[in-house]
Amino acid sequence: MRKYGQHFLVNKGIIDKITDAVIDNMEGALVEIGPGKGAITTALLERGVNNFTLIEIDPEMADYLKNNLPEYAEVEIKNNDFLKEDLSFLPESPVTFVSNLPYIDAAEILLKVLSVPGLHAAVFMFQREQAQRLTAKPESKHYGPLSVLFQASASARSICRVSPGSFNPPPKVDSEVLLIMPKGQIEFKSAKHKKDFTELVKSVFAYRRKTVLNALCEVFKKDKDLLGAALQKAGVKISARAEELSPRKYADLALALDGIIF
Repeated sequence: MRKYGQHFLVNKGIIDKITDAVIDNMEGALVEIGPGKGAITTALLERGVNNFTLIEIDPEMADYLKNNLPEYAEVEIKNNDFLKEDLSFLPESPVTFVSNLPYIDAAEILLKVLSVPGLHAAVFMFQREQAQRLTAKPESKHYGPLSVLFQASASARSICRVSPGSFNPPPKVDSEVLLIMPKGQIEFKSAKHKKDFTELVKSVFAYRRKTVLNALCEVFKKDKDLLGAALQKAGVKISARAEELSPRKYADLALALDGIIF
């Protein structure tokens, strides 16, 4: 049971806040990722939410849910790793997600959820430091590639902070619940623009101690003057470093580098 590193949410006050956030913002189909022993699942059912999907990686927990959810529960339980789950079963209409995310896979799960075409909203619990990364501003302590990639496609607001004592067993860190909405800072011009943007962000932050210009030279092995001209075209200072650029500046730079490195 513990091989997946679960920390089961037991604080009823936090469970109620998550449930309220889901109900207040839910539209269309509902998917819960990693329900564990079903604390949030049960709270949703008790509030009249039904006919939704649970995706649980742990076979013991999946069996537990099958045997312990109330008889009136109309839920589909998929015993699978969400990151490996084929989401083609989701309708084209809006989809809402909820999860007490596993800390180790939280970023990957979030990015997969953000790629769902019908995404309407997500109520997710993160390790607090990761929640701070998602909402961090340029040049701040927590600003990094996840900040840029997330804010390009979505926005978030805090629902509540969660102390370690809200779980059994308690983790060693605080957590935070965020309401995520798929309305970000960037309207990408094409699928290629979004792909180039993502590659650019990951490449530049891989050499975050260098300037953006030197990072691009290191990764793409192109003429420095040519790359410098592209930075100037995008309105990026030659001396700028990765953490100084907003998501919009990264999007502008990706366009300026089209035909040069992309």
